[in-house]
Amino acid sequence: MTSTSIGKKLVHLDLKGAPPRISYLAQLFPLFSKLGADGLLVEYEDMFPYGGILEVLRAKHAYSPDEIKQIQHLAKSSGLEVIPLIQTFGHMEFVLKHRQFSDLREVSFYPSAINPHRQQSLELLQAITDQVMALHPEAQCLHLGADEVHLLGQGEESQQWLSLHGNNVDGLYLSHMKNVAEQVLSAHPHLTLIMWDDMLRGMSQDFLRESGIAGLVQPMIWDYNPALNVEQTVHLIEKYQQSGLSKLWVASSFKGSTEVNQCLTCIDNHVANHMQWLKVVSALPEGMVEIQGIAVTGWQRYDHFSVLCELLPVGLPSLAACLQTLHHGVFTDNAQETFRQCLGISSLETDTFVRQDFGSFPGSNVAQLVTQITAYLKPSVDRVLEGNRYAAGWFSPYHRKRKFVHPVMVQQFEPEARGLLSKWESMIEELRVVMGLLYYPDTVEEWLEEYANPVLDCLRSFLRDLQETVELLQ
Repeated sequence: MTSTSIGKKLVHLDLKGAPPRISYLAQLFPLFSKLGADGLLVEYEDMFPYGGILEVLRAKHAYSPDEIKQIQHLAKSSGLEVIPLIQTFGHMEFVLKHRQFSDLREVSFYPSAINPHRQQSLELLQAITDQVMALHPEAQCLHLGADEVHLLGQGEESQQWLSLHGNNVDGLYLSHMKNVAEQVLSAHPHLTLIMWDDMLRGMSQDFLRESGIAGLVQPMIWDYNPALNVEQTVHLIEKYQQSGLSKLWVASSFKGSTEVNQCLTCIDNHVANHMQWLKVVSALPEGMVEIQGIAVTGWQRYDHFSVLCELLPVGLPSLAACLQTLHHGVFTDNAQETFRQCLGISSLETDTFVRQDFGSFPGSNVAQLVTQITAYLKPSVDRVLEGNRYAAGWFSPYHRKRKFVHPVMVQQFEPEARGLLSKWESMIEELRVVMGLLYYPDTVEEWLEEYANPVLDCLRSFLRDLQETVELLQ
């Protein structure tokens, strides 16, 4: 297996959560290139500097137009192509949550899917596309998103449309995507359009062929399962090929696909996913389809409203292993040596979520502190509040509520609890500082509020109750 068998290797940047500062991206792009990446699939969502009627879509710390240009300059300097990803059907939460666009929802209570029947929907998508492309004049490809269009067909206008003879949900989906693609290509005829494939999987090859979608877009087949079904995926690719979709992309995962609130990454799970994709490509009959490339996805949220999952510094060792697996066809000795050299890591530790060796790669200090807090904060607090027999026996919730305690027993758990609080507060403050160098303040606060403060607040509350109780005894 050669590195060219699977085409371009794109690193996915999911900016709808924990968007990195430009200074951090400047450190990452040369590393991506050294590890074998050819390009970036950039999912801006609300980090793009929309203007005019779209200005409301901007996040508080959205990149400026100059920063968007800087991202592309930095990428180009490292030999990385930039492919923007926009949303055109599902996952439109960052748009449809706003009151001024809420009437364009497919279903009124569900802000994820856009209404495919409204001309205003196409006009909105055209405005998004034009603004994104205006700041990406060198882009040759555009990803249209279009995955997971839940509740499609359940809107009132869709119900009316579906009641007409011969209409079905698959046809509704393809009709909208065909309209979107034709609209984009009319304004930007040089673009190659890509879209996620999941909504196409259940359609027959005849239906796909007759829809006319084949001449407009290139599907990107995504599957993040370490046990990806090779035979089934090959059959799916064959179906697409027979439907006229002979140019395809695939997508794997290096992080963000294990659990919605996952904080740590196990490398082996993701390398296994890439090994399965390499088996798929190897199993394809020669010349049957053209695999244009693979997007190595690194999801930061499951959707606009969900919590953060693994931060980019935590997932970088996994990304390195996955890119090197794609480059060499397997995680060989040579791949492992490149992994060690690029990350400054001596120990592979591919079979664990809790690393001990964090090397010297950009953000390694953040990865180390996040790992220690995630793996050890709650167990250590539980050990004091529940595992210490004196705390559990002489200052239980019953005691705390009624403010009484045996004063002699306090010395059996108070020093340990206060020492633990001091240790973790110091470590969390250290994380706040170093994380702030890579991320904007809202990301730092969100991560700490989700994954550190709730546990530490339990310990603070315990000590506050203890202090109040002891004072009553004096």
